Formats: sequence, structure tokens, C-alpha cells
Amino acid sequence: MLTLQQWRSQGRFIHINGHKVFTNTAGDITKPALLLIHGFPSASWDWEGMWQELSEHYFVITLDMLGFGLSDKPKNSDYKITEQADLYTQFLNTLNINDIHILAHDYGDTVAQEILARQVHNQSAITINSVCFLNGGLFPEVHKPLFIQKLLLSKLGWLVPKLMNKQKFANNLVTVFGKNTPPSTQVIGTLWTLLIYNDGLSAMPKLIHYINQRKQNRERWVGAIINSNIPITFIAGGEDPISGKHMIEHYKKLIPNACVKEFPELGHYPQVEDADAITQAYLKFREAIKKRG
Repeated sequence: MLTLQQWRSQGRFIHINGHKVFTNTAGDITKPALLLIHGFPSASWDWEGMWQELSEHYFVITLDMLGFGLSDKPKNSDYKITEQADLYTQFLNTLNINDIHILAHDYGDTVAQEILARQVHNQSAITINSVCFLNGGLFPEVHKPLFIQKLLLSKLGWLVPKLMNKQKFANNLVTVFGKNTPPSTQVIGTLWTLLIYNDGLSAMPKLIHYINQRKQNRERWVGAIINSNIPITFIAGGEDPISGKHMIEHYKKLIPNACVKEFPELGHYPQVEDADAITQAYLKFREAIKKRG
């Protein structure tokens, strides 16, 4: 497992729209580009377990979104999903890449849905060739937020950062991991460090409004999956109380010819809980696309 220090030393900071953003790339730039989009409330470090093997097959690209990880956490930002999508497209632009595949998780699923919606509506200069979603609230009607997330969304949301500590954070994290794949001390410690970096806790009450944005933009973002003509898959841990088995079943109902791979014993962070299994499942998805030609 890469330590946060190792992960940070591999990446670099760039300025996008006046904000300092942590970015990371690896692999051969002549290979197909794979954009990795992280979830809430973590950061791009979530991908460290898949990073090495993915970089042998693809040119992998990631960053910490605004309000997350090592990137700026501006007090005056509204943290709109559209703004986060812009961050990725502008970063791709600096790399002269406009042809990509996407692998996303949690909050990142929603950002990916917005980037995909732009393609569906011919509003994008980026060509997306495939999308893989990991556990996340793809359909707001069946997303089950944790109590702490509901509290953050309420009028008392401003209190949460004041009351949060590492132990409470760890307790919440354990509830969303699979019973047989609990977060290690290193995972808890790293995610906590990333969360509190740059006073990140204070951004949480604003960031959490992505849950409301999902409801407001449901037609556009769910429509992006339904109306897209590119290969899309959903790889998910079934034990996830937020977006596990119930989200998988809903996905199968709503998406024509749904391509789904369920890991019944994994939870909300499948790529952290069993990075090898998720990497292999992703590579199989990409191999199947190639065969279909």
C-alpha cells in the first residue's frame, strides 16, 4: 500500500481556475487514457491499490477535487458538480488529451454522469469511450445516506465539523465497509489526514449538497446513462448500506442490457477493500469491449 507521502511525491500541484489542485498521472501517454474520479469524503489516494496495474495498461489520470484531499478547499465555493467536472476537463486539456475512458466511485459517479451528459447532449470537446461506475448514488431515489450525511445536510450541518474526530470518522467508515474487509489502521489514518488537511472538515457542510444536486439534476444525470451509446458497467460491493445491493437491483431495472458485476461481500469502497479483484473486473470489462470491436 502506498503511503500518503509516496502518493503525494508521485503527483504534482497545478493551478486550475485560480485554485491549487493536486494531480497524478502514470503509465505510457501513448496508451488509452483512463480518468479516475474519486468519492466523498476521500481523495484520489483511494485508487492507490489499483494504480500500478492500471498504469501498465493505460495512461492513468486523476486529481483531488476542490474541497477534497490535498487540493484547495475554498471557503467561498459552492462546490457544484459541474465545477468539479470542469476541473477534470481543464486538466485533460493541459495534457492535450480529449479521448478517454472513465472509472469513478461514489461522488465521482455523479461527476462522471455530468461529463457523460455533456457528451450525450453534444456539449463536450472530450470523447468518452466507456464508463465504469463503482458504488455510488447513481439514482437518488434509492440512495441511502448515512445519519451523519443527513445531519450534514440539515440546519445543524455546521456543527458536524466541530464534533467530528478521528474515532467517530473511523466508526462511520467501518459501517460502510464489508464485514470481512474492514478498513485497516493505515486506511483510516490516511483518509482522516486527507479529510482534515487544509481545514477540510469545514468544507463538508457545503460539499454534502451534492446529494441535493443529484435530485435536482436527476433527469440529466440518469438520462446520461440511459441515453448513452458507449459501453457502461456498474461494479459494486453488495454489502454497502449506502449504494449496495439495492442500487445494483435498481440499476438492472432501469438500464437496458445492464452490464453489472456484483461483489456480494464487499462494501462501499470496493477498490480499497479488494483492489486486485476490482482491477481484474475492470480489465475484463475493457477486454470485452475490445472483443466486441
